[in-house]
Amino acid sequence: MINVLIAEDDFRVASIHEQFLQKIDDVHLIGKSSNAKETLDMLEKHENIDLLLLDVYMPDKMGTEMLPIIRNRYPEVDIIMITAATEKKHLEESLRSGVFHYLIKPVTVEKFTETIKKYIEKKELLQNMNEVDQTFADQYFGGKPIHTVEKKIYYPKGIDPLSLEKVKEIMSQLETGITAEEMGERMGASRTTARRYLEYLASTNEVIAELEYGIVGRPERKYVKLK
Repeated sequence: MINVLIAEDDFRVASIHEQFLQKIDDVHLIGKSSNAKETLDMLEKHENIDLLLLDVYMPDKMGTEMLPIIRNRYPEVDIIMITAATEKKHLEESLRSGVFHYLIKPVTVEKFTETIKKYIEKKELLQNMNEVDQTFADQYFGGKPIHTVEKKIYYPKGIDPLSLEKVKEIMSQLETGITAEEMGERMGASRTTARRYLEYLASTNEVIAELEYGIVGRPERKYVKLK
């Protein structure tokens, strides 16, 4: 859940942005402020604010003048500037203060939603990363879709990724089911090992285990790849 504060002196615009936020999942509006003093007071009062939507033209202080103050007192608060100001200097000042994005009014609901969702996506991704590499950094700052960043998959004990891929490849070539014993012969492993991999695939709904009854003896489990 992302906690948001709207700092906007025009109550009509603030209400519109509030309505936009209501259309986005996992967002909670902490409140709205109409000037710099109220904004700083609310940041002081609510320690759980994640994101500040800040206007440049505030009645008592420019939003860009507030940026160094906010950065100094509340370094963990992220900021998106939303403003009618088109002067390049305001954008430059905002960039130097590390704002997440800079939106020019009037902001469409599509652009607003896209920006907030991208912020949430990047924030959640960073929270789940212990280390980053250059590929991740390039994608994060380059604007490429975050979902293209490869996520590490953790397998249960006894499941080796390379052996698992070999089992999947064998399954993909079959037109009928296969027993654990037959899989073991194909992959060059014991029946017990083969069964472990097949049961893992069954747990992930990639194959289904069916009982096959022979003429004599106990029924045998056969594993069939789901289409």
